[in-house]
Amino acid sequence: MRNNFKTFKRMKKIVFLISMMGLLWATCLHAQELIPYRKGDKWGFCTPDKKVVIQPKYDSAWKLTEGLAGVKLNDKVGFIGKTGKEIVTPKYDDAWSFSEGLASVELNGKWGFIDKTGKEIVTPKYDDAWSFSEGLALVKLNGKWGLIDKSGKEILTPKYDGASYFKEGVALVILNGKVGLIDKTGKEIVPPKYDDAGVFIEGLAKVKLNGKWGLIDKTGKEIVPPKYDDAFPFSEGLAQVELNGKEFYIKVFSNGKVVEYYEE
Repeated sequence: MRNNFKTFKRMKKIVFLISMMGLLWATCLHAQELIPYRKGDKWGFCTPDKKVVIQPKYDSAWKLTEGLAGVKLNDKVGFIGKTGKEIVTPKYDDAWSFSEGLASVELNGKWGFIDKTGKEIVTPKYDDAWSFSEGLALVKLNGKWGLIDKSGKEILTPKYDGASYFKEGVALVILNGKVGLIDKTGKEIVPPKYDDAGVFIEGLAKVKLNGKWGLIDKTGKEIVPPKYDDAFPFSEGLAQVELNGKEFYIKVFSNGKVVEYYEE
């Protein structure tokens, strides 16, 4: 009876050690960096020291983004995790990498969104769709662009001819050849009236009107009326501008004062 008890205790230790080794291996595998690896015409994944983790069997492979990588097999796209497990069996015609937990996917010419389990959050129904940025995604329907949130709810019914990603809570929109700005509720901060514009950086965006560039803040107020021949994005409080063939820097202070660092 005592020997049987000792044997049972040894077996428990062995099972425990095997379980711990499996857990350690899974943890290491989860933590390691995987790099798309090509052998001949097939793709798999390896570690930085070229140890093959996922044997090459796919027609193409993308780098991992948010823990998942897109793979293509027989002209269909799916997603795998770091262990090589197919989270989404290759069945879509195209896809974008995951962004903010969701990926846009195309099926039969229409785009929708899936989560990291492969669940379709938005059934493919749009003509085009961009990745999520700041909690929102641009979607196209019948030639017009609008916005949806992560539940698939349309924040802005498609009505613009073009749009940009959100940056600092603001996106550019285009209508009838003019550029405006909207916030994350879809409200127009600036109705489409400019000839061109840049994204917001450090709270300011450059705008172009009648061939001249100026600066606006997030309320749409023109901090610098369009007067420069060219303007470049802000960086650490300074922006490079051009006027009459001369390039120089300007600074916008917190009180709205603008200083030009140039003299004849």
